[in-house]
Amino acid sequence: MSKVKICGITSIEDGMAAVNAGADALGFVFYKASPRNVDVSQASEITRQLPPFVTKVALFVDESPSNIETVLRSCAIDCIQFHGDEDNEFCAQFGKPFLKALRVRSKELLDQQMASFPDASAFLLDAFVQGVPGGTGVSFDWTLYPKNSNIPVIVAGGLTPENVSDCVAQLQPYAVDVSGGVEASKGIKDHDKVRSFIEHAKEN
Repeated sequence: MSKVKICGITSIEDGMAAVNAGADALGFVFYKASPRNVDVSQASEITRQLPPFVTKVALFVDESPSNIETVLRSCAIDCIQFHGDEDNEFCAQFGKPFLKALRVRSKELLDQQMASFPDASAFLLDAFVQGVPGGTGVSFDWTLYPKNSNIPVIVAGGLTPENVSDCVAQLQPYAVDVSGGVEASKGIKDHDKVRSFIEHAKEN
């Protein structure tokens, strides 16, 4: 059984549907180029209405420290997810646990990347697609999954209600992360798919 993060939440309705289905964490995308982008006022309103014991994650891509601090002041954020070229020192400066997203290309490169983020609370592994920092809808090569990591590993990229149980059975990751795989359209969740995804992720 893996923990589940539903990413790309843009409304309280989608957030509550995920929570009620058993999501452990919700992701909010503060990246203007993403179709799932939320602004600070939107995210503040949503996070304020969510119940306790659900981790609220803010996702950034090479954002300025001042803009990150604005989000942290305005929204009830528990954890930060960095998807760009940020280094360990940058990620650690905000006083919050952080996830570092790594785009998987080879085992050697992945080992080097993981070693360069000693302060990360977890790593989120996604597919490498040139010029796209995340949300690709593509799976990485699961044979490259680092099974002996002493830091929790989250699997993302191309997961759907149909394949998430295979992912959990094969890799036994700390958590799985999904956005596009449970959408009705970009930025809008399909609540049936959300429920199905979480059920399958937690059945093993």
